Amino acid sequence: MKVKVCGMRDSDNIRELLALAPDFMGFIFYDKSLRFVGDELDADLLKSFPRSVKKVGVFVNASPDYILRSVKKYDLQYVQLHGNETPDFCRNLRNRGISIIKAFAVDESFNFSMINNYKPSCDFFLFDAKGDQAGGNGITFDWGLMNRYDNEKPFFISGGIDAETLDSLEKLKHLKLYGVDINSKVELSPGLKDTVLVKAVITGLKPIEEEETVA
Repeated sequence: MKVKVCGMRDSDNIRELLALAPDFMGFIFYDKSLRFVGDELDADLLKSFPRSVKKVGVFVNASPDYILRSVKKYDLQYVQLHGNETPDFCRNLRNRGISIIKAFAVDESFNFSMINNYKPSCDFFLFDAKGDQAGGNGITFDWGLMNRYDNEKPFFISGGIDAETLDSLEKLKHLKLYGVDINSKVELSPGLKDTVLVKAVITGLKPIEEEETVA
């Protein structure tokens, strides 16, 4: 089970989290987000990341030019699209050599069949709780809705996840659950993570990994 820690920008905090070895670290390039990187993000620090930690840039209805410039400046391995981007938009970026994570906000009315159009042009899906913000709302959606997902594309689950909610992942183990995305529930303040809480999530997922290996 992979762990993606999203909403990072503080250099010292980034270094602290690198010591915990998450699989992915996310940086938000959306100026309406409380965790917008702004001018705080240290490009040299990001370029020094170990290969084992993948860097993800999170964008919301951004222009291709802005996305491509950010990918180059910060050496991002993935682009996470958290807005109303179309399958063609994803495909055009992917044709430029960018790996794509397409995020969807889920509630009772979400139409899972429409994501089939995105399947050829995305590497992963991410399912988050629908809230007031594009992400980082700190709320969990009904994971039972994921039983409507009949796709082989691996996905991340997001929304209000911390060490206390990990047991509920059992509901998803029969699906292509690739990893969890953690953000607001492991924060001291927007953009600043509590390393103790992050470590608890990473440690808490190890038994799940071991169980899958034995199976």
